[in-house]
Amino acid sequence: MSKIELININKYYGDNHVLKDLTLTIEDGDFMTLLGPSGCGKTTTLRVISGLERPQGGVMLIDGKEAIDAAKAFYLEPSKRGLNLVFQSYALWPHMTVYENIAFGLKIQKLPKSEVETRVRDALRMMRIAEYEKRYPNELSGGQQQRVAIARAVASNPRLLLLDEPLSNLDARLRIDMRSELLRLHRDLGTTIIYVTHDQVEALTMSTRIALFKAGELSQVSTPVELYMNPVDLQAADFIGNPRINFIEGKATVQNGGLHVTSALGEHLFPKSDMTNEPTPSGTFDVVVAVRPEQIRIFTQPAPDTLPVTVYASQPAGSETLVSLQAGGSDFLAKQLGLVHYQINQQLYVGIAPEKINVYDTKSTRLIKRARIDDVDL
Repeated sequence: MSKIELININKYYGDNHVLKDLTLTIEDGDFMTLLGPSGCGKTTTLRVISGLERPQGGVMLIDGKEAIDAAKAFYLEPSKRGLNLVFQSYALWPHMTVYENIAFGLKIQKLPKSEVETRVRDALRMMRIAEYEKRYPNELSGGQQQRVAIARAVASNPRLLLLDEPLSNLDARLRIDMRSELLRLHRDLGTTIIYVTHDQVEALTMSTRIALFKAGELSQVSTPVELYMNPVDLQAADFIGNPRINFIEGKATVQNGGLHVTSALGEHLFPKSDMTNEPTPSGTFDVVVAVRPEQIRIFTQPAPDTLPVTVYASQPAGSETLVSLQAGGSDFLAKQLGLVHYQINQQLYVGIAPEKINVYDTKSTRLIKRARIDDVDL
């Protein structure tokens, strides 16, 4: 068991309030990613969980037992929390071989030699680096060094594995390979993993749940699909997705519990079942219609339920084509798989499934009409 509960955690650095009444539950077996831009508090949260930082307020429980009670000045020592931390910088001993780096912590625990041998061999095999056991860190690539750092962490059989931006120093190809390794590692070990990153692709591809941070507070905690399809506010929507989501200004009124919206994308009447629990203003009010580029279908000829648009620019990009479009005085981006070339000012037609559209109240910035996840091909 390795369930973590953070309750009203507050952390200050001088006058800087870094974590603000942070409350978050990480269930046993989760691959929880702490996601957000630099300075949002995600690494500080990881350091509080690990015991490297002491918050000035709040409580943390590990499997229901207190690890932090700031009011009582109680902080369980890091060595007693049953966790292991992998840093961005690898932190390998340069004068030790791969085998010795992995075995070092186990020897400190004074485990029997046979058990040390078994755990090191298992870790080497799991991370596919057995052939490098006699090499020194400076003889390894960045990806190989990162595998050693992770192997060292998992060799101690931690209840919790904490990873602080472990892939940020690797090139794009190695990051893809290491994401696969971490996914397999999580499946094989069943260990609770808490992973810090600013890279949304890492978060969306590996996590069972994502905690999205905004200025020391939690913006949203949900599954990757839910976060991608239904960001809770405009800032979350703008952060998630590459290319970024399209924002189009519109007007809305509530009709029979549903939502009537007019924008450059035309008129839409969304049913009550698509509405969130956020309050909506009376009368006509300003909204932002949000639709992702890959959800816009392009046609060269008119078709039912399509909208005429004009090509502003066409950007073939190998496996996909990005097309900048204009309609009703608004600009938006569409993404089409494959190489397609469109002429500037060419007349096209686009179709957008209403169930995939998000609508936000401009004033509150909150999501008021959600996309239907059931309609997503997973």
